[in-house]
Amino acid sequence: MTEVGTPRRRRKLIAWLVFVLLLAGLAYSARLTGTETPDDLAYRYESSIAAVVQYGIMLGVLLLIARGIPLREAFGLRRPDSWPRALGLAALALLAIWASSAALAPFLDASDEQGLVPDEWDSSRLGAFAAFFVAVTVLAPVVEELTYRGLGFTLLVPYGSAVAILGTGVLFGAAHGLVAGLLVLSIFGVVVGWLRSRTGSVYPSMILHGVFNGTALILSVTVA
Repeated sequence: MTEVGTPRRRRKLIAWLVFVLLLAGLAYSARLTGTETPDDLAYRYESSIAAVVQYGIMLGVLLLIARGIPLREAFGLRRPDSWPRALGLAALALLAIWASSAALAPFLDASDEQGLVPDEWDSSRLGAFAAFFVAVTVLAPVVEELTYRGLGFTLLVPYGSAVAILGTGVLFGAAHGLVAGLLVLSIFGVVVGWLRSRTGSVYPSMILHGVFNGTALILSVTVA
């Protein structure tokens, strides 16, 4: 029996699935109970503090699940064979995500439903916005990619690349607790999963994710 088929690996996969399904359940529960996102979320220091706590807990759980697997293997923490090729594929993937988001925006606007981006610029709260920007463009992409295109992809890919790409993509979308935006975020997750599959590394996925989030945040406060 290969290590992939051992009970230990299956238990780790089950633990990961329970974890990400719990994240999705909590996100949808908050939405169904009518929890509203403040309009000025990006201008509150407590938003960034909450993100640090949330992602710190997530990372701790991931490390517990991955215990016994070399971290580089578990999370895809390896250099791509070619950085120029990896960055080129990341650029192509980003264009595909923007194109699909633009096509679906008239019907399914994930940004408005999620409510994380502000509607206008408030220079008097620059410090809080800068902290939120770091949380959204660095902290969130790193931990979310380690969760889905890192450990999740590693545990699912023995069942086939398509299973790993689609599975992590849909579960990533569900973790945001959106209804109208589920398709948009799932497409994002699938495309980034494809990038992870083609490069063999989680780093290009982190970069793409950070650029996507940062661009959305900047455009929200600069484009009328």
